[in-house]
Amino acid sequence: MSVRIDDVDRKILAELQRDAAQSLDDIAAKIGSSKTPVWNRIKKLKGAGVIGQTTVMLDAEALGFEACFFVLIRTSEHEAEWQRKFLQALRNRPEVQEAHRLAGDIDYILKVRVKNARAYDAFYQALISEVRVHNVTALLSMEEIKSTVALPL
Repeated sequence: MSVRIDDVDRKILAELQRDAAQSLDDIAAKIGSSKTPVWNRIKKLKGAGVIGQTTVMLDAEALGFEACFFVLIRTSEHEAEWQRKFLQALRNRPEVQEAHRLAGDIDYILKVRVKNARAYDAFYQALISEVRVHNVTALLSMEEIKSTVALPL
């Protein structure tokens, strides 16, 4: 479904990206509208798929997940069955926060969040026991400089 996004919708979306838990009254006051039109627009945006799942951002380090690895994967396998097994293995692993198929020398990049290097090794061993990969390079993030899911509206 295609939906037209105007400036008011963008303001609503920006507010929701900033804090989705704020009340409709607060959003309406910040964008210069009233509650009912804001609710109707949010409903329209949800129906059109512009607004997806509403969730909460947890602090990984506060919960003991201190290690973030970016995992570069090269494969010589490109058959549909291998790809199905690989994608299923990634979906079954809660440590994988993001997975992207790439153009270029690297086939996939994963963002993997674990408690420590030992936990990463357990993840790695489990992954390669399920699917064959040609080469895996793991890069430990020393410092997270910026992380956001907000779009530049």
